[in-house]
Amino acid sequence: MWAICKKELRQFFSSLTGYIAIIVFLLANGLVLFVFEDNILDFGYATLDKFFQLAPWILLLLIPAITMRSFADEFKAGTYEILQTRPLSRWQIIGGKYLGTLVVVIFALLPTVIYFFSLQRLSSDAGLDTGATIGSYIGLFFLAAVFISIGICTSSFTNNAVVSFIISLIACALLYYGFSAISRLPGLPAGADYYIEMAGIDFHYRSISRGVIDTRDVIYFLSIIFLLLTITNRNLLKR
Repeated sequence: MWAICKKELRQFFSSLTGYIAIIVFLLANGLVLFVFEDNILDFGYATLDKFFQLAPWILLLLIPAITMRSFADEFKAGTYEILQTRPLSRWQIIGGKYLGTLVVVIFALLPTVIYFFSLQRLSSDAGLDTGATIGSYIGLFFLAAVFISIGICTSSFTNNAVVSFIISLIACALLYYGFSAISRLPGLPAGADYYIEMAGIDFHYRSISRGVIDTRDVIYFLSIIFLLLTITNRNLLKR
């Protein structure tokens, strides 16, 4: 599994594409947060709420772009058959690709910690709520982990990377915000809107972002990841 993980990391960072993806993520967040109109410096108080509202939408674009070639290119180039000749199980191959992509996303998120320390230094009062900020980062990690599992799963359905990107993008958007949007539709039975919203990622992401790590939220994220990776495993078994 570690060999596959290192292979994924080498492929990602062996070209400018990998570095450009991370730079674009950091640049987009930095411009919106500190430069453009209504930036966080204009709020009058220290908060990173805007970052944690914006980051999921940027990751929603970034992660499908990273994962779209995970299996699609292997199928297209015929290298998946070579992987099958190695002493590796399907779960080890999936785990290696998943872990490699997760490390890349962590690399992209780590520099954003500078935002926290910068606002702490600039704040004239008590500063940021450390507990809520840590909770928001944990929520962002789990959200990215689910997006990665979606991207890898969709990549296992096709040998076309562009098709994989489009399907992954739509699936991430629906799972992240689709249930929340449906829950706001008029005419739903009493209480149904709550359970529909609870089925989406956004509900559990906001729950963890309050600074309280609820085991129900953690179980939700882990269950979605396991389900999607199991579907990926079934797709590889068919091949």
